[in-house]
Amino acid sequence: MYHGNAVGVVVPAYNEERFVGTVIDTIPEFVDRTYVVDDHSSDDTWRVIRTHASRVNARTTESTTEDELSLLTADGGETLHQRVVTIRHPTNRGRGAAVKTGYRQALEDGMDIVVVMDADGQMDPDILPSIIDPVAQGTADYAVGDRLAGPTYWRGMPPWRLFGNGLLSGLTRVASGYWHIRDPQNGYTAISAETLSNLDFDRLYDRYGFLNDLLVHLNVAETRVATVPMYARYGDEESGIRYSSFVPGLSFLLLKGFLWRLHVKYLSSGPHPLVGMYVLGVLGILAGIVRLGRRLLGQPHAAGSGTRVLAGILSLVGAVLLDNREGEHLQRAVSTMDVLANPRETTADEQVLEGENHETDSQDDDPLEQIQ
Repeated sequence: MYHGNAVGVVVPAYNEERFVGTVIDTIPEFVDRTYVVDDHSSDDTWRVIRTHASRVNARTTESTTEDELSLLTADGGETLHQRVVTIRHPTNRGRGAAVKTGYRQALEDGMDIVVVMDADGQMDPDILPSIIDPVAQGTADYAVGDRLAGPTYWRGMPPWRLFGNGLLSGLTRVASGYWHIRDPQNGYTAISAETLSNLDFDRLYDRYGFLNDLLVHLNVAETRVATVPMYARYGDEESGIRYSSFVPGLSFLLLKGFLWRLHVKYLSSGPHPLVGMYVLGVLGILAGIVRLGRRLLGQPHAAGSGTRVLAGILSLVGAVLLDNREGEHLQRAVSTMDVLANPRETTADEQVLEGENHETDSQDDDPLEQIQ
């Protein structure tokens, strides 16, 4: 329990045989239940999960009194006394699907707050209270770690990954309407059970774009989201991100989410100036580009391209400012001063090397699965 809240931790895993055992072993004691979901790994991940889960559960059972154990199994459930619940997908379904499996089980078990920690060992269990606090204190419904809060936090991130995260952050801000979020690709999150129960899991994306898609749905549901500064933890490995396929695929997913958000939030009850400004901005820029092209080809009466582009840009800027203002009541941010007061340096011995496929997605034809 954490401040009177039952806490569950979901650990989605795919081909993480080297790291998932340590993740299971280092989950803080105040966590009531850990749900380790193996997304049909092709390596020894499932055996490692079962081995470490059995050890943790054995220690938990030994330290639990008979009265406490009887209370935990009062409804006849055989696994309610287990601190670590292991689940394996019969087929590979993607990171999002693995997280949703854990979410569903946590709701069924009556958890009040559900955290997600990846199985690659890059999420520091010592800062779990900081991730949970905004939700436990009632100031937010969803909290996400922020490795881009400033140079102090992102200095451990490889430059190319820093660039990629910054690019995806901009796209996700536009699509989701959460303009304060800097690190949407961060999987270290906490969410309230009430918020989870109001989500339509079947509409959420199953693969790597899950985090971005979730933010769009949370915004439509008027969910308060907090960002929590945290230090990036990486080894010296090279990123396996293939931006040539990943960015276009995720961009299309975010475009659909953006249009859906505008329709549900701003057009369901009639016309809204924000949507009009977005439309006019895009049309103005496109018209200016077409005019510029015609002018370069020497066609007559093709002047005025710069004016149209400028008008389009101004309209888009106005739309962004209005969109941000409309969602200000949903934006929360934890002060960086609390983290900076006690900075934690990661030593060379503590650095964790990523697995070749540390996400739960397999490498198939889906372009959104080309990130690792």
